[in-house]
Amino acid sequence: MTLRGVRQADFAYQAVYRYMINLINEVSSDTRVKLPSLRQLSQRLNVSISTIQYAYSLLEKEGRVYSVAKSGYYAWPLASSPATLPSGDLLERLYVAARRPGMMVLSGDEPALLASLDATLLRLERELVRQYPHHLQSWSQPCGVWELRAALAARFTSSPSRCWQADDVYIGADLRGVLDILIEVLGLRGSTLIVESPCDWLILRLLQDAGVRVIELPWAPEGSLDLMALEGILREETVHLVLLSSVVSLPSGVAIEPRDRLAVARLLDQYGCWLLENDTYGELGFQPPPTALRDMVNPERLVVFSSFEKILGPEAPYGYVLSRHMSGELQRQFLLRSFRLSSIRQRAIARLYNNGQIDQHLIALRQLLREQAGEMSQRLDHHLGDQVTYRMPAGGATFWLGSTQAVDMRQVFQQLLAQQVVVAPGELFSLAGLHHQHLRLSHTFHGQPNLEIALAAVGEALRQAQTG
Repeated sequence: MTLRGVRQADFAYQAVYRYMINLINEVSSDTRVKLPSLRQLSQRLNVSISTIQYAYSLLEKEGRVYSVAKSGYYAWPLASSPATLPSGDLLERLYVAARRPGMMVLSGDEPALLASLDATLLRLERELVRQYPHHLQSWSQPCGVWELRAALAARFTSSPSRCWQADDVYIGADLRGVLDILIEVLGLRGSTLIVESPCDWLILRLLQDAGVRVIELPWAPEGSLDLMALEGILREETVHLVLLSSVVSLPSGVAIEPRDRLAVARLLDQYGCWLLENDTYGELGFQPPPTALRDMVNPERLVVFSSFEKILGPEAPYGYVLSRHMSGELQRQFLLRSFRLSSIRQRAIARLYNNGQIDQHLIALRQLLREQAGEMSQRLDHHLGDQVTYRMPAGGATFWLGSTQAVDMRQVFQQLLAQQVVVAPGELFSLAGLHHQHLRLSHTFHGQPNLEIALAAVGEALRQAQTG
């Protein structure tokens, strides 16, 4: 089988994705099944390794496959009942459960479900295909097309001293891909890194697999950073890098207070520490965006990463990095991975930035997210009452709930699976055993009729799982 010559509107990763779905269905059994390697599939289907990697990342996100360090990708069978779910890693169990038919998935984090720009992107692509026929499209831009890199550089520029150029921007297949590159370029393997906690499990798992020593800096219940703890770590440990969110930190839903941002910037400068800024949710705050952390720190010790997927939808999965330094190594790493990204789609995204459509979209999306959060808050108060505590999220698509009673959250997770409800236990967002009394719930539902039943089930599961 070869994927060369697929129709222009049918990108290679989509064809690979469908091929893999069929392959997984063919090999399904009662045990885990090892799938072909990236190189094997690349040779079999005659596409780049990065295209195979991106298709696998989509399948992994859906819970159809999972990766094992230094071993490859494996497929789990479609579980027919909670009893047949794998008994291993909690994250694997969550992924497998979420793909079972009929499940009410409350564990997700997909803001663009409320409003995506997929249709607009496809319309722009049809227009651009006429301007850039297939035979004129270049695949030899390993760091992304210039138009999109320039649009992002302009987007992140805030002053003459805090400005970015197109050459400072690097675009990869997805967020995982660019984070893998950053781990190599920043030399994180075997190093010590301070990370805000709770933190996205994708980031934590990648750091863990790379052998990074992660020191977690928990958010306080009132929504502030423990600056004394941060200074103590910087003073006592050899730390060259701190990973923090730009504006809104999820899943905690906290917006960093201006005084905290300024204090963090001063501490980083005092100890000569770099900031690795997570801007994935930087434009999804409910209030007018304040000054981002990156605009307060020393720009000579700053690297920013983000992706388009949270604001645009699944048709814009690309991740990207902004860095003024290490250009040679960044270019080398992107070249080695040979990301074959659609130049047409990148140009379409650039046009959305340049014509102001993304700004209009974000205004509408933030409003929808804010309204959904308000409605979800009322439901939580009604169904869970004094069983949980939470702060109203400052942005994004999720709530971070803490149990007021000591509970076995894994028991809660398992009991809800039996009732076809999937939640994300808090322990997934820590490598240090934190947040065992928390869970994350999504609030991006369009009047889902089963939501009331699902929340009532969460309340009952919390009651039955009390340990004290």
